[in-house]
Amino acid sequence: MIHRHTPRAALRAMAAAIASLGLLAAAGAQAAPAAPAVNTLSGWARLPAFTFSDGPTSGQFAFSNAASPANNPPYVNLQPVQGFSGVLQGANGSYQMLVDNGFGSKANSADALLRMYAVQVDWAAHTVSAADFNTGAVLGGFSAASRITLSDPDHKLGFGIVADGLNYPGLTTQGVTGATVAVDASIKAGRLLTGGDLDLESVRRDRNGNLWFGEEFGPFLVKTDASGVVQKLIQTPNVLGLGSNPFVQSPSSPLITGATNLPGSGGFEGMAMNASGTMLYTLLERPLTTDTDQKRLLVQEFSLGSESYTGNWFGYKLDAAGTNIGDMTAIDDHRFLVIERNGGTATNGTTPFKKIFLIDSSIKDADGFAKKTELVDLMAIADPDDLNGDGSTTFTFPYVTIEDVLILDANTLLVVNDNNFPGGGGRALTSDNTEFLKITLAAPIPEPGSWALMAGGLALLGALARRRRA
Repeated sequence: MIHRHTPRAALRAMAAAIASLGLLAAAGAQAAPAAPAVNTLSGWARLPAFTFSDGPTSGQFAFSNAASPANNPPYVNLQPVQGFSGVLQGANGSYQMLVDNGFGSKANSADALLRMYAVQVDWAAHTVSAADFNTGAVLGGFSAASRITLSDPDHKLGFGIVADGLNYPGLTTQGVTGATVAVDASIKAGRLLTGGDLDLESVRRDRNGNLWFGEEFGPFLVKTDASGVVQKLIQTPNVLGLGSNPFVQSPSSPLITGATNLPGSGGFEGMAMNASGTMLYTLLERPLTTDTDQKRLLVQEFSLGSESYTGNWFGYKLDAAGTNIGDMTAIDDHRFLVIERNGGTATNGTTPFKKIFLIDSSIKDADGFAKKTELVDLMAIADPDDLNGDGSTTFTFPYVTIEDVLILDANTLLVVNDNNFPGGGGRALTSDNTEFLKITLAAPIPEPGSWALMAGGLALLGALARRRRA
């Protein structure tokens, strides 16, 4: 028996379902706090530049800062807790912060250990404290319990590291020649990794608890276990085939495969893992030198299942005022947040450009660039309560490098700078502090699940309507 009115009944049912969904969404919107009219600073805290953990003497070959002589190296039996270039959510509201290579270059960072530290932020007191890396409990200081240190005891990197030498590499600075200074015994014994080996700029944790680091010297992807022991190193394919080198290679690469085709410090400053936990998306900080479009940054897709690049890519288009990216994090399987910047600060005479953009890789133009929408101008954030105490109700974030963004919820972002210790010049010439920002967005990031459900319902409703007309 044929029911001639089934399509109409289905139409009515679908319409009712969508109306119900709309009512639920409206109810949720009414229940949620009203969004501010502008992006607003809702939390601010500071980690002083002069913050250290125990470890081998560091900074023996590093630069000094004349404006902050008390902060200048060397740091005897100490490692600076600084240079945060990546962030993960930790236990009990803590954050796990990745330090980069140490003092800004391969040559001056051979005694700086590659570590991740856990911190707790007290937003009311505006302070940042050490935390237990596994539990998130507040600690009295940065110690072994607050960190992991990367190492390569099984020689998985495939090239020699600082720990293999008798003396540090032969850089002469501050009257000290590295070749005359013995590598610290703890570095040698554990084959601990230093900033003379890798420059880690981004980090993600996979479903099995392994850590994946985006690196700049290669650039490489580096896989470690949960404790930081290296498991694997993956080189970066030249997916567009621009030039003769089959891989992307920076001038600092320890694995030479052909002509250099990436500027120094141009590797994986940003790396996101999709919401499904199946893919990494690696974002180069700077364009390939062989690319005719010097505003194109490549994002390549990497499968965590096969532990290999898939060959898929899309482009990130730098703004006319933008020169580098600072970090990238995923909203879902195709939308991402990216920090973009230039080198401007409050002290160097260049107008600072520091923004967060939302990009959508499911919407690309003819040249393969993902759709890009401005989300936050970090130089113009409302601060009605003057949380940082500078006397202004507009907050600015004028640091050279801003390298950490974490989505706390649909309305709130965590943003943290890399302070390039002992350097300065962000807000003043003295050594920059590390600032933690909590930003409440003027408009929440749409939750993909609800919108997908509504879009699917509307599409089905349209199909049924067309069938009814036919």
